[in-house]
Amino acid sequence: RLSGASAVMSLSISPTPCIEPLLAAQAVVKRFGANTVLHGVDLTLASGESTCIIGPSGSGKTTLLRCMALLETPSDGRILMDGVAVAQADLSPAVRAAARKVRPEIGMVFQQFNLWPHMTVLQNIIEAPMRARGVSRDEAIAAAEILLEKVGLAAKRDSYPARLSGGQQQRVAIARAIAPRPDILVCDEPVSSLDVSVQAQVLDLLDELQRSRGLSYLFITHDLGVVRHMSDEVLVMRHGRVVESGATESVFTTPQQQYTRELIAAAPRLP
Repeated sequence: RLSGASAVMSLSISPTPCIEPLLAAQAVVKRFGANTVLHGVDLTLASGESTCIIGPSGSGKTTLLRCMALLETPSDGRILMDGVAVAQADLSPAVRAAARKVRPEIGMVFQQFNLWPHMTVLQNIIEAPMRARGVSRDEAIAAAEILLEKVGLAAKRDSYPARLSGGQQQRVAIARAIAPRPDILVCDEPVSSLDVSVQAQVLDLLDELQRSRGLSYLFITHDLGVVRHMSDEVLVMRHGRVVESGATESVFTTPQQQYTRELIAAAPRLP
């Protein structure tokens, strides 16, 4: 037993509980045959925050993104969610079970929308929660109609993707990705194929969704304006390796690596 000053001191030096990142990559390696695309990559994503991966074509960005979204299995290293391994080379029954449990928590927004062309807007959106969460069709429709209002496309619920503009298709893709109510949205160049005016609309939508739903974003973009607008942390990749990482403004204003300085100087910017 402690008393007096000793008791006060024991309380004052109690260790702070360790908070696990929401999503993390630990020493992730990815090989396709003899080609190694990722070389021991580490990445963390905190709850409610945004991390952007930047780098030239062929640097491994999309492969890393697909590993984080559980669409690819690491050849070595592992992916963790809330501190629990959900992907690794040795897919034990426990890891497989953990992956099945958390997969609905990760939504994916693809660069080219990836909407089903033979389905209407409404049908594209309701399929995901019905498969991932097992909700009834009526529940999925009710939730989808709310989402369509939020993304400004309620009047397009019965339209097919071919009848929509690029910006409208991307907003449908975002609505589809968040329909199962994930904690994380993984985005591969979410606005690169859109006109500048439409880019702003989609970015505003992503901002609003993050505020209202507490979403965490992990995304790729070549546009430094988008990076500075959306991200809290930046990961700079080259030849499958992380060459620099840190808080967005720190990386942009005081980059530590010459390669990062060259990349920032050469990258296109959103006006």
